Amino acid sequence: MRRVLVVPGRLLVFTGWFVWQILASSRTILHDIATPGSDATARVVRLPLRSSNDAEVTLIGTLITLTPGTLTLGVVPREDGGRCLLVHSMYHRDHPSALAELSDMEDRMLHAFAVKDRR
Repeated sequence: MRRVLVVPGRLLVFTGWFVWQILASSRTILHDIATPGSDATARVVRLPLRSSNDAEVTLIGTLITLTPGTLTLGVVPREDGGRCLLVHSMYHRDHPSALAELSDMEDRMLHAFAVKDRR
């Protein structure tokens, strides 16, 4: 019974966090558009996924695409049988920071939507 009360709370926290990410990313893009020059550092990163089923992979791909400045390009297999997302990122300062932020999003999503805790 307690688990049922915890999952909606996790979902609410994740939703608030994700809305904040959308607003922060939108602000970065708006600043780049409104000022001379460009702050964009475009790159494509290969994000190894912890997501274990098609629904989770689809959800993280959609969340990444909904975030301004990022776009999911596709899903590719890993040698160990897992999957990776190819993500086009416009405003991460370097490859490791892009992977860290995108992995954090996946971790938060898995925590919010998991029936059993994976952390």
